[in-house]
Amino acid sequence: MTQPTRPTGADGEWQQGPDGQWHKAPPEPSIAAGPAPSGGPTGSPAGGPTGSPSGVSPGGSSVAQSGVPVSAGEEQGWGVAMHLGGVFLSWLVPLVLWLVFRQRSRMLDDHGKEALNFQITLFIAYIVGAATTIILIGFLILFLAWVLSVVFSILAAIAAYNRRPYRYPLTIRFIK
Repeated sequence: MTQPTRPTGADGEWQQGPDGQWHKAPPEPSIAAGPAPSGGPTGSPAGGPTGSPSGVSPGGSSVAQSGVPVSAGEEQGWGVAMHLGGVFLSWLVPLVLWLVFRQRSRMLDDHGKEALNFQITLFIAYIVGAATTIILIGFLILFLAWVLSVVFSILAAIAAYNRRPYRYPLTIRFIK
C-alpha cells in the first residue's frame, strides 16, 4: 500500500485528514503581508475595522506570530520552571521564559511577570545585603532573602501547577 502524496500547486495549503485523504486548508491571514486594503474612509489597519491584530484566535486570546498556543500541560511545566528557576539563577530564568511564552499563553504571561518582579525585588535585597555585610546585618538580610526566595517560589510553583494565579508578597511591581 502506498502513502498518498501531497498535492502540489499554488492554490493554497493542504492538510492530510484523519481518513488519510488530502484536503485544502482554509487560508490563514498573513501578518507579514502588510496592510490590507481599507474598507472605509478612515483607512483601518491590517487587523480589520477594530484594529485588532490578525493573530487573534477565536477564543479571544492572542497568539504569537511564532505559532501555536501552549497546551495545558506545557503551561503547567513552564509555569513551574519560571518560579523554581529563579531560585537557582535569579531573574534570568523568569525573564527568558516570560519573553518566550508571554504572547502564547495568558497564564504564562501572568506567572512570568510575577516571578520576574519577585526575582528583581530579591536581587535588590541581595545587593543591599551584600553592601551591609560590613556591619554584619547584611548576613541576616542575605539569609532571609534566600529563605523567602525558596518558600515563596515553591508556593508559586504549586499555584502554577494547579493553574491558579499567584501574587508574591513583599514584591515591588516593576512590570505590570
